[in-house]
Amino acid sequence: MQPNPVKAALRAGHPQFGTWITLGNLFATRLLARLGFQWVTVDLEHCPIDWQLAGDLFGAIADAGCVALARLPDGEPQTIKRALDLGCHGIIIPMVETVEEATRIVAATKYPPLGNRSIGGSMQAINFRTTAADYFASADQEVLVILQIESPAGVKNASEMGTVPGVDALFVGPNDLLVRMRGADGADPSPANFESALNTVLSAGKETNVSVGIYVGNAQAAKDRVAAGWQMIGIGSDLSFMLQGATSITDQLGLDGQQDMARF
Repeated sequence: MQPNPVKAALRAGHPQFGTWITLGNLFATRLLARLGFQWVTVDLEHCPIDWQLAGDLFGAIADAGCVALARLPDGEPQTIKRALDLGCHGIIIPMVETVEEATRIVAATKYPPLGNRSIGGSMQAINFRTTAADYFASADQEVLVILQIESPAGVKNASEMGTVPGVDALFVGPNDLLVRMRGADGADPSPANFESALNTVLSAGKETNVSVGIYVGNAQAAKDRVAAGWQMIGIGSDLSFMLQGATSITDQLGLDGQQDMARF
């Protein structure tokens, strides 16, 4: 079975850079997976991508020699099983807040006796360039399990969640975390308070020897986070790259768009 290079690199302390697939376009995904990103995440939480398309996208990413991840809508065992059986190399579960949730998530990614994932299917083996039997025997060691920290409760419990055996990374979703840190008046937290929350997760990763990741909008922000000790960096998305490139052209031409696309 082909080892998971991102999992191995994170264990060795090497930063790994990736991006997000949100449009669900197979051609765009094939291109993005060949640009040098070490991992590409298919976003099944917020985007209109069905299971059949997800499987095709995982295959396109894997065939490009890149690691295919799936950000799932929830941490339910049946959701995790479906994504893994379709051939992704790892999962990102949003809104994880407790050690109990983390424990259930890990169990859903492991075959007995380590967990409760059921055995079936053969598509998953293709993306690891192996047979179904070898996949069933080795997948527990190669699938990436990433918990997304997106709330004050998740930040508070990050160290405890990092101690759960089988958790490979804690990944901050900064937009949701920012919103959930708002005060009763709806005001955003101060930059200092927000960075303090991020540093709590960063410290939790160091304490528990678990990789830490975060989503950023550009290359310089990615470099800054790596310099601070973050290892798994998500940069933009197919949608944001398209809009940034197009907006650069329309701005130079003095054309007025119909909408501010900054947050995409």
